[in-house]
Amino acid sequence: MARRAVGGLNGTEAATSLGVQRGSTQSFDSCDAYQMRAANDGLRFAIELCALAALAYWGFHTADGGVQWLLGLGAPLAMATVWGLFISPKAPRRIQDPIRLFTEIAIFAAAVAALADADRPRLAIVLGAAVAMHLLFTFPLHQR
Repeated sequence: MARRAVGGLNGTEAATSLGVQRGSTQSFDSCDAYQMRAANDGLRFAIELCALAALAYWGFHTADGGVQWLLGLGAPLAMATVWGLFISPKAPRRIQDPIRLFTEIAIFAAAVAALADADRPRLAIVLGAAVAMHLLFTFPLHQR
């Protein structure tokens, strides 16, 4: 069965883009690139959902009464609005890199800070590490 190239890269080109030297014992074919891109896309989606949950958690645990509801529902709604208008692949006013990258990092950093502020430092560390891992693989896999 023939394997299809992902993003116009064959296995050698994909391996080279990830820093694998020609003649190396490491192999990286197009099927592996496809699987890695899919995994990184899945990680990104999970991070986006976690960021929404983190902002909601922060909002509901930061204040009391009406302000609690305003922050608990408003913070994730604000993130979803910014994401939907400017960052998502089908955004009507999609901003381009590097502004989009900095906006994404700012949103994810706000979610990490929200968890830390809500006395969930371990969750903040896990979310921050997941964001860093996603960004580490985004550029070599040509997902920007």
